[in-house]
Amino acid sequence: MDWITATFFSILAAGFFVGVVVGLTGMGGGALMTPALIFLGVGEAATVVTADLTAAAIYKTGGAIVHKREGSPNMQLAKWLMIGSIPMALLGPHLVSWVVDPEDIDDTLKLCIGFALLLAAATYALRLYINLVRVRGGARPDDNPPVRPLPTVLVGALGGLLVGITSVGSGSVIMIALLMLYPGLSAVKLVGTDLVQAVPLVLAAAVSNIALHGLDWGILVPLVIGSVPGTLIGSAIAPRVPQSFIRRGIVVVLTMSGVALLDKAGWAPLGAGEDDTHPMLIAGVGLVVLLVLPIVWGVIRKTQGLPMFGSPTIAQLEDPSYRPGVVGMKKVDDS
Repeated sequence: MDWITATFFSILAAGFFVGVVVGLTGMGGGALMTPALIFLGVGEAATVVTADLTAAAIYKTGGAIVHKREGSPNMQLAKWLMIGSIPMALLGPHLVSWVVDPEDIDDTLKLCIGFALLLAAATYALRLYINLVRVRGGARPDDNPPVRPLPTVLVGALGGLLVGITSVGSGSVIMIALLMLYPGLSAVKLVGTDLVQAVPLVLAAAVSNIALHGLDWGILVPLVIGSVPGTLIGSAIAPRVPQSFIRRGIVVVLTMSGVALLDKAGWAPLGAGEDDTHPMLIAGVGLVVLLVLPIVWGVIRKTQGLPMFGSPTIAQLEDPSYRPGVVGMKKVDDS
């Protein structure tokens, strides 16, 4: 009963909200959960990362089992990713403890997480661009491409190091790297492969962090209680929700969260001290991203010979069944 506090319900609510977003979009787990818990002030950054990784290992397992039963993962790709990611996920937390003074670990992790969040936001924009180029080029899906072991292992190693240190990147960074290496991979295969390799990756990162920092059950229990049903509900309502708007909202939130964490950690260019933030700066960054993104996207479309706005829309680019010229029975693109 000592656990039933305002903090318990705050963590439960955060877990539920992030779980819904993960179920809706398949992105944003660690990238949203970790900063949310840090800003709630429930523990040091290392404690939060450990709890988030442990919870993610639980709720990602269910999604991976579903995709495996449906035959959507490319197991060859997943195997080579795991060869690279698991050792680095185990090494990452210890690497930080070896090179950083114990008194500076909290701020160092906040800096790492802040930069990882900005990277995660950038990968979404990059994924849209790759999808646009693929659609314009008329590339055909290839769910069983020839595996390129070395670059695939290197992608896994980079993702494993990032996840082991920050808990961010198992979905965003690795997925965009896969898309760049194997552009013909369909969306279903991409998500399934990423989920299957993410489970042992996140589990290895969780084990390494637990061994180093211990596990705070007071954070983990409400996190799991909130995130599991949230993920199930999000998955159930996903077909009826316009995901493109949610995903663009996530990009704005990730950018603001990344800047806020860099600010909170005292990153010199932002000029903040320990635990200080500049709310107006963070809000300004969010507003700029919100206003500038559509313009940047329009310019990118122009480079591909398209008008700044119109078809293919972001929603169409993220629809695995979309083909230029036809959506359902309607003619939408003559190019």
